[in-house]
Amino acid sequence: MQTVDVHGARIPALGFGTYGMGRADMLRMLPAALKAGFRHIDTAQIYRNEGEVGECVAASGIARSEIFITTKVWGDNYPARAFAASVDESLKKLRTDYIDLLLLHWPNNHVPLAEQIGALNDVVRTGKVRHIGVSNFNRALMAQAVALSDLPLVTNQVECHPYLDQSLLIEAAQRTGIAVTAYCGMAIGRVLSEPLLAKLAARHSRSIAQIVLRWLIQQQGIIALSRTTKESRLAENLAVFDFELSAEEMKVIHELARPRSRIVNPPGLAPNWDS
Repeated sequence: MQTVDVHGARIPALGFGTYGMGRADMLRMLPAALKAGFRHIDTAQIYRNEGEVGECVAASGIARSEIFITTKVWGDNYPARAFAASVDESLKKLRTDYIDLLLLHWPNNHVPLAEQIGALNDVVRTGKVRHIGVSNFNRALMAQAVALSDLPLVTNQVECHPYLDQSLLIEAAQRTGIAVTAYCGMAIGRVLSEPLLAKLAARHSRSIAQIVLRWLIQQQGIIALSRTTKESRLAENLAVFDFELSAEEMKVIHELARPRSRIVNPPGLAPNWDS
């Protein structure tokens, strides 16, 4: 497993995403994912499956230090009076005394950003969190968050797939020294019927999912989250570190981007996205 190294954090370049997964799927898939070789697990308070993450990690027999756990604080918990208590609750559910990476899940303009970032810094100083970052921030909010933080932010987790042009945000993150964590990489399955990707998959004797994951992690400073409820896909999704796409192949995948291709855009949560 390759890592993305940023501000002292060594983040496995491929993570196992758990969005939308209930208890039955978690108890079936997470042990299988760990057995297959995944060492980065992504969850969130709002996913309501932190408890299953903790249960499966504890039962895995794998040393806690070998597993990188990311979770996210929900916006209702951003006020300073609630933030620390919510992190303690996450720690309890995760059955651990530290979180590797803690993110602000979505922007929340009802709480001053300085207060949110201050709370992130505070939980690092207590030793409960190793690294911090944000999620679903546009370029302006990302820059503000970096400027407000005494401690380095290591990532901005955002939607990223071949149909969505995120080049402006990725370039801004690179200039700032922040990694980008990509979710929704398969565009909720849309990529699986893309002729161009099918052609590239055949050329490399790989699956379309492998081509997309490779395209993501081959970009500088990008971490990709892989989500599946099929055990047969786990080893396949991990097998993306032993081949490369050419510069031309990377370019033609980028050229699949089209306007109005954003999938995750919840009213009341989403910021004004970069065009």
